Amino acid sequence: MAERTKYILDEADLPAQWYNVVPDLPEPPPPPLHPGTREPVGPADLAPLFPQALIEQEVTAERYIDIPEEVRDVYRLWRPSPLYRAHRLEKALGTPARIYYKYEGVSPVGSHKPNTAVPQAFYNAAEGVTRLTTETGAGQWGSALAFACATFGLSCEVWQVRASYDQKPYRKLMMETFGAQVYPSPSDRTASGRAILAENPQSTGSLGIAISEAVEQAAADPGARYALGSVLNHVLLHQTVIGEEALRQFELAGDTPDVLVGCTGGGSNFGGLAFPFLREKLAGRMNPVIRAVEPAACPTLTRGRYAYDFGDTAGLTPLLKMHTLGHDFIPDPIHAGGLRYHGMSPLISHIYELGLIEALAIGQQECFAAGVQFARTEGIIPAPEPTHALAACIQEALRCKETGEEKVILTALCGHAHLDLPAYGAYLAGDMVDNELPDAALEKSLAALP
Repeated sequence: MAERTKYILDEADLPAQWYNVVPDLPEPPPPPLHPGTREPVGPADLAPLFPQALIEQEVTAERYIDIPEEVRDVYRLWRPSPLYRAHRLEKALGTPARIYYKYEGVSPVGSHKPNTAVPQAFYNAAEGVTRLTTETGAGQWGSALAFACATFGLSCEVWQVRASYDQKPYRKLMMETFGAQVYPSPSDRTASGRAILAENPQSTGSLGIAISEAVEQAAADPGARYALGSVLNHVLLHQTVIGEEALRQFELAGDTPDVLVGCTGGGSNFGGLAFPFLREKLAGRMNPVIRAVEPAACPTLTRGRYAYDFGDTAGLTPLLKMHTLGHDFIPDPIHAGGLRYHGMSPLISHIYELGLIEALAIGQQECFAAGVQFARTEGIIPAPEPTHALAACIQEALRCKETGEEKVILTALCGHAHLDLPAYGAYLAGDMVDNELPDAALEKSLAALP
């Protein structure tokens, strides 16, 4: 009998709780600091930006948080998502390794982002908020929040990084179809955007700039709040449905991962898959190597400094202790727009400092080569972001080919590339280059750390 290709859970198996990794860590992460006083921020400091329920989730010491039934009801549109065994990729590589991928491209917008967009919209609507503002890079997060706002009757405004706004017009159309208003960032609609444009009218933008614009808009309107698609604790919390489902699916498969690999930009997709497995590792029930993979053009974990920094370019957010390239850092407009953030999730940065995970950076040509090989073997064209994880999976599988080890490799395929095909066009035409981050540029941006 042939081995199974996919492992499907029933709707009844949908997780009823999100998992908070903080209580299980050897020591707690450093707190966010107020940008003015440099004292730890309290709930009142965050109230202009977030509803009370999300503020409580951001700082909770509880190990598990119940998922509201209204949120689970929307999750059922696509969750539980499938776990696949990549038989054809294994055969093409000639590896004895077993490769699995948890596929989040089955969501309404084609990525993992609705896992947090839906609860964020729900909690805001429940507290009487009528308008959400946000930033987006490639547009996966903006699309997810637009979908979630439509679901719960909120208006949605998205500031999209100019490089991605120009590269990905169909993502803008998707957001507008769900009812969102989309602006290229930097824009002339905010003081922070106008300041950037005055300095550089041709600015390609950054996630840090787009965050500044969205935060500025939300803070000025009592009926508005800001929504973030990655980085913060409550966002990573919501994404743990990925790892919780994957654990159950590995029980069905009768297997246990030896290596877990995820792409990292702000950290939500990686944390969502990794944290439930890290819980099992810390409890001694399994011992996977957990590996974060980032772009060589925006290498926060591998080359950034672990320091307090602003989450945005204008310095409007609290100071976060994280691996950062500096809030002034403007990355090259690489095709993986979702991995172009200057900082890494404080929680993932802390876990990396504790030595519980590994990190490596890979150039985009190797990543797109992996994406093409995956598409031609497994039939799914992966988004540019998870091609980084796929490239690292292929590296590991080829090492197994040399050593003969039958390792079990797991990755999160966090989305498909149906709206990112121009990036593949550039790769296939031979027009893609690897943008390494020069030391001088890094030193310049790090010099501006607060």
